[in-house]
Amino acid sequence: MHRDKPQHIAMPKELDAKIWAIAWPAIIANISIPLLGLVDAALLGHLDSPTHLAAVAVGGAVLSFLYWGFSFLRMGTTGEVARANGAGDVTRALLALARSALIALSLAALLLLFQGPLLALGFAIMGTRAEIQIPADNYASLRLLSAPAVLLTYTAVGWFIGHQDTRWPMRILIITNLINIVLDALFILGLGLASTGAAIATVIAEYVGLVIAIIGLRKQWISLFSSALWAQLRELKPYLHLLHNNLNLFFRTLTLLFAFAFFTAAGESLGPEVVAANAVMMQFLLFAAFAMDGFAYAAEGLAGEALGSGNTKRFFAVSRRCALWTGVSAFVISAIILLGKPWLFPLLTGLPEVLRIMSAQSLWLVALPLIAAPSYLLDGLFIGAGATRAMMLSMLFSALVVYLPCYYASTALGNQGLWLSFALFNASRGITLAVSFVYFTRQRRWQHWSQDQAT
Repeated sequence: MHRDKPQHIAMPKELDAKIWAIAWPAIIANISIPLLGLVDAALLGHLDSPTHLAAVAVGGAVLSFLYWGFSFLRMGTTGEVARANGAGDVTRALLALARSALIALSLAALLLLFQGPLLALGFAIMGTRAEIQIPADNYASLRLLSAPAVLLTYTAVGWFIGHQDTRWPMRILIITNLINIVLDALFILGLGLASTGAAIATVIAEYVGLVIAIIGLRKQWISLFSSALWAQLRELKPYLHLLHNNLNLFFRTLTLLFAFAFFTAAGESLGPEVVAANAVMMQFLLFAAFAMDGFAYAAEGLAGEALGSGNTKRFFAVSRRCALWTGVSAFVISAIILLGKPWLFPLLTGLPEVLRIMSAQSLWLVALPLIAAPSYLLDGLFIGAGATRAMMLSMLFSALVVYLPCYYASTALGNQGLWLSFALFNASRGITLAVSFVYFTRQRRWQHWSQDQAT
């Protein structure tokens, strides 16, 4: 039994080295993500018509909503593989990878089969103008051809993080983005394909990313194909267990996407300058999220491994050290924004009214990395443990009981009220997960979860 094993606790320096080895490649990879959007905007923004840029912006937003909704493939695979890795169960880890890949392929097939109504619904929700909808639909339809590559790559990245390896995900993202940029320049400027060229470039780049992921997993695929695991892949019960956990993550992610979409929609009612200011400020928060996500990835892999091996003392040690570094990163980011806003804000926009609004809301921007840090850390720990239902309930409570009521109660405050409700939403996520963490600790549920995953 797990509980009979001696519980080794790593020294803080040893844990810190492991945490940073996982975190820094993840941070670099995440920071490369916005670069792609900036290059697309720069290339398309210099064409004669703004329609192409608008089509890519709208079509890309719809696809982001669809793809991010399936990010549970990454998170669910990470937790399952990390716990299997901790238990030393290579077969279970391989089966988790294969089952997640089969689910990814099935979901990609459904996306391609129902792309017409899905895209129509997305454009309707966004209120897309008629002159933009046709090029946006063409762009999104082409981009959807890469659905198998995107979803399979989610699964592969989940495997890597579950094994505490973020260097392969870093390679995948950076090479994918660099190829996309080169092909963007070739297809948009060289061949004059505008938004169609941008779509083709992205599809090619995403399949290249999948090839890189497959190369990184070559040993695992060889082991899978050369082993007698195929009979187990036909068993239904493990898929139902995996889908149950993933369904919790799916609804949790959809609720999070709704919260961001609602923030944008609420800002639109306050005028175009407010929308622009909020959009620029949100980019700062996204960069903060990218930095803290690196330590969340470390928490996922290390916490899952600790629970998989039955070592709850190590789990709590991982929790403390990841909490320290998440807090440090949040403090550094907030300090940079506080001290650097006089030159950072004008760097991103020269519009006087937008700068005025950003300055008026800047304290929210300084406070939010600190407010949101606990939720990022605890998300990582709960993913590693497989405590996905608590994550879903926390997100639903924070959005429906805190975020929306606070917004409607503070509409008289205008944009200040919107940022207040958004800050309370993030605070609620951290508080509710922290309460769950304490409850599970007192009830000794962490070890119970790892044993459940092994059966």
